[in-house]
Amino acid sequence: MIEQVQLNITYEVVSSIEELTEQERQVFHLAQQATDNAYAPYSNYLVGAALLLSDGSTHQGTNQENAAFPSGLCAERTLLFGVGSNHPDKTIELMAVTVRRRHESHFLKACPCGACRQVLAEYQNRQHSPIRLLLQAEDGKITRLKSVEDLLPFMFTKDML
Repeated sequence: MIEQVQLNITYEVVSSIEELTEQERQVFHLAQQATDNAYAPYSNYLVGAALLLSDGSTHQGTNQENAAFPSGLCAERTLLFGVGSNHPDKTIELMAVTVRRRHESHFLKACPCGACRQVLAEYQNRQHSPIRLLLQAEDGKITRLKSVEDLLPFMFTKDML
């Protein structure tokens, strides 16, 4: 017998940055600013990420390309690995991701790759609490997710090993 199952994910689309909380605006602006430091000489696709830790500190990350593909790394993972190495006892409360092309000021839709989604899932599972996400959407809108599970509903966890 075949059973059809429907998956529903609830998320919010915020129409402008002004509708975010002060804390969310701060982290989102940091992600936008981080795009200035992205090293993307091959794709010209500048990705910035920022996050807020439980101690109130904020941190930024950018994508880092390399001529020897696939030796580069996405902004989300550079940020998560750096924070995980330097602040392993802190909880990640919120993460924002933004994207723009070099020499352009408007931001594009941010969509973390599969590897970044899985790394986010690992950090969320490791800290036993949700990581809220803000992703740049089209036309200046922002996608707000309450948990990494909303981004990767079939996440792989240590419980599956």
